[in-house]
Amino acid sequence: MTILFIFLTFVATFLGGVIGLRFKDKLHTFLGFTAGVLLAVVAFDIFPEIFDLLQKTGVSVVVPMVALVVGFLLFHIGEKVLLIHHSHESHYGEHSHAHAKHPSVGVFSALALAAHSFLDGVGIGLGFQVSTETGIIVALAVLAHDFSDGLNTVSLMLAHKNTERKALKFLCLDALAPVAGGVATLFFTVSPVMLLVYLGFFAGFLLYIGASDILPEAHSKDSSLRTVLATILGVVFIFIVSQII
Repeated sequence: MTILFIFLTFVATFLGGVIGLRFKDKLHTFLGFTAGVLLAVVAFDIFPEIFDLLQKTGVSVVVPMVALVVGFLLFHIGEKVLLIHHSHESHYGEHSHAHAKHPSVGVFSALALAAHSFLDGVGIGLGFQVSTETGIIVALAVLAHDFSDGLNTVSLMLAHKNTERKALKFLCLDALAPVAGGVATLFFTVSPVMLLVYLGFFAGFLLYIGASDILPEAHSKDSSLRTVLATILGVVFIFIVSQII
């Protein structure tokens, strides 16, 4: 049964990305939805997990919050360094991406999402190590947002001027990541403290790309009520899923 759910994570992630590629002409609407999804995942998925682990472990709340700030600032600094380097390049000749978006930022974002997907697979594997019932609950929770993970990966790659072919490659990486994570649980476990650090760090990353990167990009060329509604829909979607799960 573990293998079945791990395989389904691949299908759900890949399907979300393919739909994002298929409807790339509506990218700004998808970006609005993606921003809502990311913000809601932090509020209704990651933070509750952090609070639950804090109660179980007695670790200070400062630990995941420091990790959150580090995650936020690390991505912010990394993105700005890439863009500053890019702007310097533009002084010396023609460049195909002559303004504020750079393909490397999309790649950086996609790799971070793939790392998260890997740990999703780890969560499924560890859940089934506890019990079949726990494994199924964790797997359903992962599947519920894997579709959005695939969509997010493609949206980020395209928003930062990467080609469809490159976006598809990173979608495949993101879809395979939870499979690798699930298999890896045969060889290691993750301590609660390390999980707290990871969750805090990833929450900071999601907050940054959702509020400071994706949402402004969603409204940069097609700021409309439809885009705003897409953001709200993304939040509501994750809220409902998190409550059902």
